[in-house]
Amino acid sequence: MDVTNRFVLDFAMRYAARHPGARILDYGCGAGDLVAAGRAAGLDITGADVFYGGSQARAEAERLGRLGSLIFEIRGHRAPFDDSSFDLVTNNQVLEHVEDLEQAVTEIDRLLKPGGTVLSIFPSAEVMREGHIGIPFAHWFRKGSRARFYYAWALRRLGFGTWKQQAPSCRQWALDKLRWIDDFTYYRPQREILSVFDRHFRNELREPDYIRFRLRDTWWLAPLARLLDLPGGEPAAVALFRRLAFMVIVSRKDTACA
Repeated sequence: MDVTNRFVLDFAMRYAARHPGARILDYGCGAGDLVAAGRAAGLDITGADVFYGGSQARAEAERLGRLGSLIFEIRGHRAPFDDSSFDLVTNNQVLEHVEDLEQAVTEIDRLLKPGGTVLSIFPSAEVMREGHIGIPFAHWFRKGSRARFYYAWALRRLGFGTWKQQAPSCRQWALDKLRWIDDFTYYRPQREILSVFDRHFRNELREPDYIRFRLRDTWWLAPLARLLDLPGGEPAAVALFRRLAFMVIVSRKDTACA
């Protein structure tokens, strides 16, 4: 399990410790690794995913016997759960793959109990590194741009870029991966993201929590966490982090909401 999923699991476990009996949903759970880890840790956690075409998660979930038991399919933009079913909803690097953010956040709102919490981790358009393929600024170019293709091809030839399944040539790699981000990612400005969230929840940006967790997760980086406590250290770290990684939003639903 990667460090971001460990952060989400830690957040969920601390939440459950404060709210005994809490029901938790991992929205956009993929093959369900976080759900399985949460169950093993004693959490009442379930997963749901739309299983979009850019992922092999559905086949993996079926192979592992999780689909229909630990995790469930979202169909017609609606998860198969009643209104106000969950105390905590997590989504880890999911919402940048959603074409209609308002629709997705509305569904999360429907599933969340009044007084419940949402943890959202995903990049905004301001991020410099396109994390899915590892090419800086690839998502800043116009879709289909020849300049973007030659740029990505050149960087791949220089050794940049990440992907589990490699293409037979650098040129084909650039074609395949740029097509993938065009088909399956939707980067939005931070202001637009927060506007959508603010229509549903009370929100806090909590990147410092993640930065400290990530630093302390590696023994030789742990001392650097103290730098965030210096004057100006936390704002500087957050500004850099949002450019290099993602936003971390903790949202709460008012108890008056029904």
